[in-house]
Amino acid sequence: MKQFNRNAWWSAKQGLNGSLQGAAPATVLTRTGWSRSVGGVGPYLTLFARAGTGREAADQAVTDLQIHELPSARGCTYVVPADDFALALKVGQPFAEVPLNTARKYLGVTDQELDNLCDAVRGALRANGPLNPTHLKDRCGGAVRNLGDAGKKRGLTTTLPLALGYLQATGEIRRVPENGRLDQQRYAYTYWTPNPLDSFTLSLDEAHMELARRYFRWIGPATLAEFQWFSGLGVGAAKKAIAPLNLVPVDDAEPFLILPDEADAYAAFTPPDQPQLSLVTSFDSMLLLRRNLSDLLDPADRERAIWGEKGLHTAGSLADSPFHVILDRGRLIGFWEYDLEREQIAWMTFNSPPAGLPAVIAQMETYAREQLGDLRSHSMDTVASRAPKIAWLRQQS
Repeated sequence: MKQFNRNAWWSAKQGLNGSLQGAAPATVLTRTGWSRSVGGVGPYLTLFARAGTGREAADQAVTDLQIHELPSARGCTYVVPADDFALALKVGQPFAEVPLNTARKYLGVTDQELDNLCDAVRGALRANGPLNPTHLKDRCGGAVRNLGDAGKKRGLTTTLPLALGYLQATGEIRRVPENGRLDQQRYAYTYWTPNPLDSFTLSLDEAHMELARRYFRWIGPATLAEFQWFSGLGVGAAKKAIAPLNLVPVDDAEPFLILPDEADAYAAFTPPDQPQLSLVTSFDSMLLLRRNLSDLLDPADRERAIWGEKGLHTAGSLADSPFHVILDRGRLIGFWEYDLEREQIAWMTFNSPPAGLPAVIAQMETYAREQLGDLRSHSMDTVASRAPKIAWLRQQS
């Protein structure tokens, strides 16, 4: 019962209880957390599951800069609300140094070379507006250097990505989808003015503390180790970041911590009696912020064998789900994937499905067919790679 209470609390905090229906995209992401973007439908389904947001409304919010995809926590890209643009960039900056240091050490890239290329990129974007990497390379001419076989081994064919990564991390340019969609990976770059970091006064340590405050507001109670993973900080830095928050344990026997102003509400919280069903992606904040699948499962379901790329796995042993998931009041009750060829969702539940689940599935199928076309979880997700997962799901139903 204690765990189910926690599941239902997380679900309510995440807006999966209907409390965010009709909310603006920026409001959803402010309340529930930055949405991981990996060239898939994660950001769209984050907004659809919580607020019923259609694709066009989500894309318009990107166009209007109410939300935007930025390099942020751990150096990963997330779709972030406008109020958090500067914070996201700030906490992502240390990770942007990693490829630069690699290029300096192994590929002979000098700071002067990088400065010259950054100047060329700035000039090209000021003069010509949004440009994709091919056009940018042409405009920058000799300032871009081919890194040869040594660069290919380290995932860098030219110096241009180094400059683009640096200029994004410093808020000077931003990456925009060429067709306006978040589930594609064809981008152009544009000059960003005013730079959101120009008026940002927090030090890096202070930014880490603000990230911790948001994290525990999004998904608390959580553990220090879970925040450490999300933030990419070391143990010492993570402890330093949470110290000013005065987090309190929810139970002396467990490591879960919560913000002080939420402790009483959490202690008094009672899960809803009726199902609250959600279809979300494997990259949804309910899963990705904590990366602990076991805590979302009923204890009786943790030993179930589920499909994996290298064979069957025990469900409770996984950090991440190999499928999109079905949630009921925050508890993981089943899995699903979209079958593009049939334009249907293949799904299974561990036990008898709740009565309202077919209607929720039908709603998602309509959303996929009419608005998204497909429901890729990430850029490498294809019809072929999804086929064995769909086959396994159908065998279980």
